[in-house]
Amino acid sequence: MIKSELLQKIIEFRRERDWEQFHSPKDLAISISIEASELLEWFQWRTDDEITKQLASDKRELLEDEIADVAVYLSYLSHDLGIDINEAVAAKIEKNAAKYPIDKVKGRADKYNEY
Repeated sequence: MIKSELLQKIIEFRRERDWEQFHSPKDLAISISIEASELLEWFQWRTDDEITKQLASDKRELLEDEIADVAVYLSYLSHDLGIDINEAVAAKIEKNAAKYPIDKVKGRADKYNEY
């Protein structure tokens, strides 16, 4: 996920601006949701072909900015709560592997309680 050097850079960026005071876990979670919604707007009302064209245009940078915003807020939240995001993702993969065994779900989009 975010490399430790980059994490330290964004933490220092926030600290230099004294923004920690605004970054409660609740407000960071809200900010993640808002930025994820802005990410969705990039795709809203567009066909797959239109999205492909946008990805090859200068509008791609807008998508990258929204992805970065989500990643930064998620990094702040994980940091502030003492959660190693890499460990959390690795643990979730293990849980999902048990919940979604290959022999039951390969090539299917069913939820675990639907097969």
